[in-house]
Amino acid sequence: MNDLGPMPPTGDVGPVATDAGTLQPIAPGVWAWIGADGVGNAGVVVDDDGITVIDTLVAPSAARALNEALARFDRPVRRVVYTSSHLPSVGGSTVFWMAARHGRSQASALLEQPVPVDAYTRLAPAFASEFTSPDEAGRPYSTRPVSHVVDVAAWLTSSVMVVPVSGQQSENLVVLVPGAHTLFCGAFASIGTAPNAWDGDPEAWAAALGELAGLDASVIVGGAGPIGTRDHLHAQQAYLLACVDADGDPRRIPSGPWDDWNDRDLDAVNVERAAALAVGDRGVPRTMLRRLGLDGTP
Repeated sequence: MNDLGPMPPTGDVGPVATDAGTLQPIAPGVWAWIGADGVGNAGVVVDDDGITVIDTLVAPSAARALNEALARFDRPVRRVVYTSSHLPSVGGSTVFWMAARHGRSQASALLEQPVPVDAYTRLAPAFASEFTSPDEAGRPYSTRPVSHVVDVAAWLTSSVMVVPVSGQQSENLVVLVPGAHTLFCGAFASIGTAPNAWDGDPEAWAAALGELAGLDASVIVGGAGPIGTRDHLHAQQAYLLACVDADGDPRRIPSGPWDDWNDRDLDAVNVERAAALAVGDRGVPRTMLRRLGLDGTP
């Protein structure tokens, strides 16, 4: 199981990834960790009682790089928010071993299951050794489960609000910091990179992005890519709707703002998922199974 009990004070000790990203200021007390390719982004909100971290990056070594950067604030990390149960949200969670961990019911259930090590190594090969080798204390790799289930909008602090949404998975969280007009979308948005809807609902996801674009947040931080704006939410919304309209054929996705995005090989996954949902099939797309090496091919 993922819950190893209380981690020792050395739980955040280990290798630190180099060039894993940079901490970029947004507003007083509000920062974004913009990760290097394959690392993912994180949000940071510094309050008087401590720090809220939104997502924990792809692996412990990357999370340690973030944690080292947080030392400048001379406050503990009190809270972690998981925007999804996917690897870029939870991969480095053991580093923040003392923090309360907030997530949806779906994330809570999934993170209680054994870690899918083979899938993680396929998804993040640069960090494969961290998933397959024990840590300095001899513990196998693990993620930290949800400690606080959040299924309704709630204030975690006077400046941080968590908002339930649905689409990237059945249950996601985003974090709104109204005083900084900032929305940390985490897994729910990516900027300059195609999203992956393999276990989501592209149509519902698009609708939710439209609602998020209506919030009082002019600064958007996604789970990947640079800091963006509402226009980036609208662009991802249009892309997902194009995947729905493609009726199973990624070649039918028209030209658009996504022409210059990375990871456009995900078109096939997103279009297959949308077409399957249209006929009531919620199985994992074969194109995604192929990416994970689970479809029987080498």
